[in-house]
Amino acid sequence: MTNARNVLGGELETCCTSPMTGFYRDGKCSTGAGDIGAHIVCAQMTQEFLAFTQSSGNDLSTPVPAFDFPGLKPGDRWCLCASRWKEALDAGVAPPVVLSATHALALEYVSLAQLKQNALDFP
Repeated sequence: MTNARNVLGGELETCCTSPMTGFYRDGKCSTGAGDIGAHIVCAQMTQEFLAFTQSSGNDLSTPVPAFDFPGLKPGDRWCLCASRWKEALDAGVAPPVVLSATHALALEYVSLAQLKQNALDFP
């Protein structure tokens, strides 16, 4: 995990620590054998995406105290499942991404060009 790379080839940067995100809840979109959902895309939540994912059966807006999950609101950054981000892209509601904090394995799900078109940190 310590040598994780981002989609640009650099060191994987922190996505968010408030709320604390990442499969390992370390603020990074790191992954490993237990991460079946591949929570590797650092995305900034939008109302459109949150409504989309809720309608698809994954409510990210409602807090779940039992899992120390605060619920997300527009503007929060979160490590999303790569397949969910791709579904949102295909539906025209993909939230913007932070390339420097998106794990290189995301390129197995989407192209770098698709990520760049939706990037917050790419000119």
